[in-house]
Formats: sequence, C-alpha cells, structure tokens
Amino acid sequence: MRVRPARTEDAFAVAEIHDQGIQARSATFETVLRSVADRRGVIETAADRYPILVAEADDGDILGWAALSEHSTRTCYRGVAECSIHVEAHHRGRRVGSALMMSLITEASRLGYWKLVSQVFVSNEVGRALCLRAGFREVGVLERHARLDRRWMDVLLVERLIPENQH
Repeated sequence: MRVRPARTEDAFAVAEIHDQGIQARSATFETVLRSVADRRGVIETAADRYPILVAEADDGDILGWAALSEHSTRTCYRGVAECSIHVEAHHRGRRVGSALMMSLITEASRLGYWKLVSQVFVSNEVGRALCLRAGFREVGVLERHARLDRRWMDVLLVERLIPENQH
C-alpha cells in the first residue's frame, strides 16, 4: 500500500467509499450520496491548499482516502484545517486509516498548518482510537451537535497540534 495525492481517475473509488460512510450512518452527518462528478470536481480544485490523499493497494485498488478542508474563512485560522478519513469497508482494521492519517499530518505540516481538528461521533470508537493513536487530544463533547435521521448526535471534538519545527 502507498499513500499518494488523489487524481481525477480516483473519483469513482472516492465517491464509492464516501457513500459507504454515508449509508452506514456511523461517521458523517451527510445523507446525500456523492456522485463521481462531484468527487472529481473536489479532487480537481482542492489539491493546492486542501489536498485529498488516497491509499492505493499494490494492485491499484483504492483502499481509502483522506482530506483536509477549511476550518474557517477567517484569516486568523488559516493554519487550522479539518481532517477527514474514510476507509473502504472491506479494508477496515488493516491500518489503512493510520497510514492515511500520518500522511495527512505530514502534508498538513508541509503546507504550514499548525493544527488539525476533527469531529468524531461519540459512538465511533474506531475513529476515536485512530485519532488518539495519531496524537490528537480530546477537547470535549459537543452535545446535540446535529440530527441524523431525526436523532440528535453528540460529537467529540479532537485536535492535533503540529509543532513549529515541523513546518
């Protein structure tokens, strides 16, 4: 497995993996499935400041993807990014998420970010463990953060500082 920047031809796999997460209702508030065209557009426009990375198997299959996204439009937060990790269902538990997370942290450091943040469903123990292994700290729980299928969901806010000497 290797982690590399996403290319437009990865859009189908990225959309499919994203849709698995939406359908499982275990890691995102999103409920509208993603199209290949939508994911292609994101890949084409996000590379400079908000990269998307994919984990690729030796046979070329995409095992998962990770992305940085804007935390805030305010200039003072330019060094803070949100991060997302999505792993194909059949490849979970095989360190794909860890490889993606560490590569994403390295890329964030290279781009000059000083902090990564994420929101993890309190019930998502796998996502929580991934963040803790990658050096994130739990900041607190945002109660009744949003509804998913008419049910209030709490999220755990996590952050990871990137030391000054790393960027």
